[in-house]
Amino acid sequence: MERPDYLTTERDAPGYAGIRGRLAQALENPTVLGLLFVAPAELLLLVFLAYPFFLGLWLGFTDTVVGREGNFIGFENYLALLQDPAFRLTVFNTFFYTIVAVVFKMVLGVGLAVVLNRDFKAKGLVRAIVLLPWIIPTALSAICFWWLYDSTFSGISWTLMKLGLIDHMIDFLGDPWNARLSLIAANVWRGIPFFTIGLLAGLQTINPDLYEAADLDGAGSWAKFRRITLPLLAPLLAVVTVFSTIWTFADFQLVWVITKGGPAGTTHIFGTLSFQRAMSGGHFGEGAAISNFMLPILVLCVLISFTFLKREN
Repeated sequence: MERPDYLTTERDAPGYAGIRGRLAQALENPTVLGLLFVAPAELLLLVFLAYPFFLGLWLGFTDTVVGREGNFIGFENYLALLQDPAFRLTVFNTFFYTIVAVVFKMVLGVGLAVVLNRDFKAKGLVRAIVLLPWIIPTALSAICFWWLYDSTFSGISWTLMKLGLIDHMIDFLGDPWNARLSLIAANVWRGIPFFTIGLLAGLQTINPDLYEAADLDGAGSWAKFRRITLPLLAPLLAVVTVFSTIWTFADFQLVWVITKGGPAGTTHIFGTLSFQRAMSGGHFGEGAAISNFMLPILVLCVLISFTFLKREN
């Protein structure tokens, strides 16, 4: 017996079964299902990353200041910055800070990873201690180093004076080169665990039979490291180095808390100078332009990392 028309529901409509079937078929597609699962995360990334990123790009081409909507001025901000001595010094500081810090982190990280890869008592405890500088919040680490470098209460200077190695307090943050090297030392201390833990995982994937064969051939420790460890570790080392370069090049917290770009702006890097010009000075357009100068370098680093990750796969 057919149902009266007034009892017919939406589910009984001719096209409903087809729509439901197509929806069920779509949900069985792994690609569609995967996109639905990551949609909330994609929305958050779009709102909190993509929008600020493109807004920053746009502001770099405007003369926006606090309290006034900016106008499009093309490349005027970038041309003015290229003629600004403070910006040119910042370029030097950023590359010097990044290159020297990454090289030291890489060398010390490799050495520490090789040591921790050996069997000894309390190995797990030592590995946990090595990881501490990476776990501690950056701002807290920076405050500790700021105290250690203080011109009056420096713990480093006090210790060296007690040991009779110096006869006066060291001006860590008042001299430009001392301040640059002090920042690098703080960055190296914080960044070594990233190299160490990453490379330690790579070392544990190397077949021990290779070292046994090298022992039978009479190879020494240096020869085994140069002929076996380093070549097999090179792809992972390259990836870790690129990631560390990205983070060091775009650093902000460590430098800002310890020196705020001082003395007299001689330790500014891109992040701190951009913050000072945009937030403290109110020149949003100029500050955005400074940060946009980092973009080509960061994109290059990302491309290099993807290249090595493809080789790994």
